[in-house]
Amino acid sequence: MKTDHPYWKKMTRKSKKKLLQQIVDEAVNNYDYSQTLDIPIEQLTGVEDQMPSEGIRSLPEMANYIKNFHSDNLFDFDKRRKPYKEIVDQELQFIDHLLDDQIINSFIAPDGYSAPHREIQPYQLFRMELLKIIKYPEISYRKFCSDEYFDRERKQNRRFVRLPLNTKDQVHHTELCHFRTGLLFRQLMNVFVYFLHHFYQSGCLENMVIHGVDSTELPSEINYPICTVEVKGKKIRIYSDPNCDCGKRRNKRDKSYYVIGYRLHTLTAINPSTGHSFPLLSIVGAANHHDSLFLKPLIKLAQAIGIDMKLITADQAYHDKDGSILETTGVYVVAPPSEKAKLPENVLESPLRITCNDFCEIPMRSLGASQDGHEFGCGSKPGNCIFESTCTKSRVIDFDKGHFQPMPSFHNASQQAMDIRKNCERPFNLMKKREGLEMTRVRSQHGVVVRSTFTTIVTLLIEMAGTRHKPKKQKDLQKELFAATG
Repeated sequence: MKTDHPYWKKMTRKSKKKLLQQIVDEAVNNYDYSQTLDIPIEQLTGVEDQMPSEGIRSLPEMANYIKNFHSDNLFDFDKRRKPYKEIVDQELQFIDHLLDDQIINSFIAPDGYSAPHREIQPYQLFRMELLKIIKYPEISYRKFCSDEYFDRERKQNRRFVRLPLNTKDQVHHTELCHFRTGLLFRQLMNVFVYFLHHFYQSGCLENMVIHGVDSTELPSEINYPICTVEVKGKKIRIYSDPNCDCGKRRNKRDKSYYVIGYRLHTLTAINPSTGHSFPLLSIVGAANHHDSLFLKPLIKLAQAIGIDMKLITADQAYHDKDGSILETTGVYVVAPPSEKAKLPENVLESPLRITCNDFCEIPMRSLGASQDGHEFGCGSKPGNCIFESTCTKSRVIDFDKGHFQPMPSFHNASQQAMDIRKNCERPFNLMKKREGLEMTRVRSQHGVVVRSTFTTIVTLLIEMAGTRHKPKKQKDLQKELFAATG
């Protein structure tokens, strides 16, 4: 349906319902349930459009691109300009100074772009998106593109967006809509890597960071099905946006148990010395898929753009129970042991102790891990074990989602990573509440991907600007001074 009907969004609800019924009936009647599906997990989960592709620059490539972009010009006029006096907000001043309009234009300009034939440039539309998320996340785009926010008296807004101060020219809200829908994933990732490069250069993160993964739901605006079919006793519902679906929501008192829409799976960077966490990269998938299906695609995308990861802390939904993620990506995933995981034979849980057989009481010591699982050796000294002559003195325990993950839960590093895991929830609170991602009118998966990427960029910009950090109290300053002086 995605390939044969590209104008799905423009069709009427009656036409969509009729077309869907024909497609569903044909698929159900002719489907071979005995076949084995040999389809990549990215395609099964509907995130194949969010995978690494040709043209996406990595962080080292982005650094070289920024360094050499203006090398052909005798003067870089954009960098030599003085700050605009109309922009009085310190946060907007910082962001305005950071943005290089020519570089951003090179990332998001469509094919065949010609600046002289355009009244509004792509970088201006991008600035409008940033301004709305930073200052006016609660209002609609229709209201945002009006005299209330871009009248001639609103000099700061007009100057930030690079609109002339001596005219009443404005951007219509449909032009912003076309800008978002027209962005390719390659363009979106390039402009995101541009800001991620500046974030790494800002010093907000230390050399040693722990990465985390968590998810949150983003409900769809239209949440009633237009077609329902029953397959093997189970109802399958198809919505106006065929990419979204109905999934279970985490227990919340003020919301229903189910959610229709998407889940945002985000990779975060946690500063272990301060506990501060920052969103880095996200993948948007339907709400009905299990979280663990998106971990490997998310890691692959992060590695493609140059994010160096060694260890990821996550909740129980992201277990690497068979070691496949470690084998394919080289990244350790640490999650709390699942209550459903059964202990292997001859293993005591509290305190965790591994013995060789039913009759041996001497604890075994860890020898490391291999592709087959965790290896343990006999911990007894020569002559101290009565089964020494018949015992193998070694044992291999398969990977599971309990205590014997690829990085065992009884290691000190695993315990520290699980203790800091809750910090992954902070970026979601900022993105959904402060930057207004929760109030976004969601109508398509691509729209959610674009809006969530813009929101991540704004969150990183606000952290880099540092204007919203709470000033330290006098008592806290005295404690730090006392600790520094001993």
